Amino acid sequence: MRIMGMPKFTALIIALLLPLHAFAAGLTWEGWSDEVFARAKKEKRFVILDLEAVWCHWCHVMEEKTYAIDKVQALIKDKFIPVRVDQDARPDLSNRYENYGWPATVVFAADGSEIVKRRGYISPEEMVAMLEAIIADPTPGPSVQPVKDLTFNAAGTLSSELRNQFEIALKDLYDNEMGAWGRGQKYLDWDNVEWSLRRALGGDKSAEKRAKQTITNERKLVDPVWGGVYQYSTDNDWDHAHFEKIMIVQAENMHIASLAFAQWHDARDLATAQSIQRYVKDFLTSPDGAFYTSQDADLVPGEHSGEYFALDDAARRAKGMPRVDQHIYTRENAWMIHSLAVLHGLSGDETALADAKRAAEWIVLHRNRTEGGFHHGEKDEALYFGDQVYLLRAFLSLLMTTRDNVWLERAEQLAAFIAPRFKSAKAPDAGFASTDAGPTDYYQADENITLTRSANELFHITGKEMYHQMALRAMRYLATPEVAEGRFSSVGGFLLADDEMRRAPLHVTIVGKRDDAAAAKLYLAALQHPTSYKRLDWYDPSGPKPANLDIEFPLVKSASAFVCGDGSCSRPVTEPEALRQLMLR
Repeated sequence: MRIMGMPKFTALIIALLLPLHAFAAGLTWEGWSDEVFARAKKEKRFVILDLEAVWCHWCHVMEEKTYAIDKVQALIKDKFIPVRVDQDARPDLSNRYENYGWPATVVFAADGSEIVKRRGYISPEEMVAMLEAIIADPTPGPSVQPVKDLTFNAAGTLSSELRNQFEIALKDLYDNEMGAWGRGQKYLDWDNVEWSLRRALGGDKSAEKRAKQTITNERKLVDPVWGGVYQYSTDNDWDHAHFEKIMIVQAENMHIASLAFAQWHDARDLATAQSIQRYVKDFLTSPDGAFYTSQDADLVPGEHSGEYFALDDAARRAKGMPRVDQHIYTRENAWMIHSLAVLHGLSGDETALADAKRAAEWIVLHRNRTEGGFHHGEKDEALYFGDQVYLLRAFLSLLMTTRDNVWLERAEQLAAFIAPRFKSAKAPDAGFASTDAGPTDYYQADENITLTRSANELFHITGKEMYHQMALRAMRYLATPEVAEGRFSSVGGFLLADDEMRRAPLHVTIVGKRDDAAAAKLYLAALQHPTSYKRLDWYDPSGPKPANLDIEFPLVKSASAFVCGDGSCSRPVTEPEALRQLMLR
């Protein structure tokens, strides 16, 4: 996902669609609806959309500076219907306009066609000029380009040319002096770092350098007082933080820190993951154990809070607390559930698993739909793909860490729901759309990356071809060159998905009774192997066989582990350290 025009973090803000008539700066803001456009046709008005993030500093500034100006208000009241939407509450709009950052300003004709799309803060003078120009001539401007008709790749894998292009981008667009990719904003591009970690595990020293440098510098964005991670730093360094703390950033930083700890055993990486865990527990967890959405960047909306975040805990609390968005969304919870499960698996942290399971059970109880799938928030008219696919990934992570088949059952039920629901008539054989809305289909790359990887994992766990076909469908979309346009260097996810579609995961089977402590130690050793692409089975000869067990194992006198691939397995090993060494070969 993208933010402020840079390769971004997958979607993020906080209020549900602000109430239909939220009064601010003299304007009556409407919610996004078909009725708004029907009214615009009747009254011969334009529609101006303020797509904001409630944690966003520049959104607050625009509210206080731009929309408070009499001239701006007069123009809008005369010729426009103002609509304000919290992008966290509406993943469909967030995905559609993610390249425009927050705030994003979009002006529509009454028929819903776009006239202007603007990225980021707009000054009062710029806003007046833009509104007057639209009134004078509503012809779509250069920011509105016709949607391209894509010819999707039929192969289901990246072409060698596209794969090489991505690899070159990761090398050439890397900032060797400051770390991370690109200039301007500095943050952890988690897919790029995960790909670099995977390459480093295979012996690529340049990839190892990129991963280590970026992870090391990212620690400067960890809040030393409350924990958690600030979203990014400006000025092409790591010293000018923007202080909002949003769930995707907490979750993916925790995920990467956990993978790094498992790979290099650097205590600082574990400390980063646990700092985020502590922050989320203290600030972003509801009394029932579900997770809230974000914490604002500003103590006072529109005022930069650098001095505030330089204070210690007592001094901060004496001044007040930046607002926490207490909406509970399925997608945001799924992000954190997945990362907590990974933290537990790679570090053995039992509290992380307990927190993940508690939140997952809350979502299953409170966000499930009677028709199947899961709501985004408490009340939604639309059904969003992101909620389903990230929860699918979370269920699979819980399955791996707990070996409780209830998570496999839930994963299969959800995958079966996803498969037909998000297909598009425009592309019946490629990709999954952001909503099930039909004619307004929009595809989001990060969601399709996650679906590719999760469905492929489910295929290897169960052996069921339907999941392989789901993964192929999403990968055909990702393998289309035009899809990567505008991603700049943010291509690690494409490479991860392609890599996993081309080969089987590292496969380890533990043979031993479920109550055997020696077997449990072997499973833990396999679980803590640093690769993010592995399949773990635990076969108890006295019980039922695991799903898709395709190898006959010899009878063993004591708990043993086998590393398998291509229809054969290694010699059995009985000691965790021997298994760790075998998995590294």
